[in-house]
Amino acid sequence: MRDRIYERLGIKAIDIYGTSELSGPLWCECSEQNGIHVWADMTLIEVLDPATGEPVANGEKGELVVTMLQKEALPIVRYRTGDITTMHEDVCPCGRTHPRIGRIQGRVDDMIIVRGINVFPSQVEHSLMTNPEVGNEFQIVVDRKGALDTMLVRVELRPEAFGDRLFELDAIKDRITHKLRGSLNVGVNVEIVEPGSLPRFEGKAKRVVDKRSL
Repeated sequence: MRDRIYERLGIKAIDIYGTSELSGPLWCECSEQNGIHVWADMTLIEVLDPATGEPVANGEKGELVVTMLQKEALPIVRYRTGDITTMHEDVCPCGRTHPRIGRIQGRVDDMIIVRGINVFPSQVEHSLMTNPEVGNEFQIVVDRKGALDTMLVRVELRPEAFGDRLFELDAIKDRITHKLRGSLNVGVNVEIVEPGSLPRFEGKAKRVVDKRSL
């Protein structure tokens, strides 16, 4: 999404991380956009396996856990944010030596497991947004046929990309499918739908329909 902001407006969008429970905005990227710098004199961070609570290696995905070092009236120790990210402790190209976290890749409670693979809606969105024909709305439908999970991604195209030439739509569909399978490492099917046909929600979009639990 921020690539589209830059493409259309010429504005570089910077990621800022924060939660209302901790104190609002906490950390942000530098101009290198090589991860979000954590102010280590104010906060202690850990990235843990959400299932076991054990630390994961640098660069591996896990749940962000934060301890606030300067809160006195309301101490916050090892607060589980529920956000999935990675930690990086190498020196940033900007020269700062603070630890960094990667872009938030999803929520622990948003994660779906398809054929043993952890899938986050944010991964799907990131892959979709690399296709210039794709609009801003998509839906993930997970089902089960026999003993196997199935995953269908329904994708709205931009109005100018949605035409009546079936061979063009098939080419777009094949390209989207190839990218999704490569980024998710799981079998996925794609359905191209008409612009404006997917449900809209106020607030946070509900991207996943899991029919296995119905």
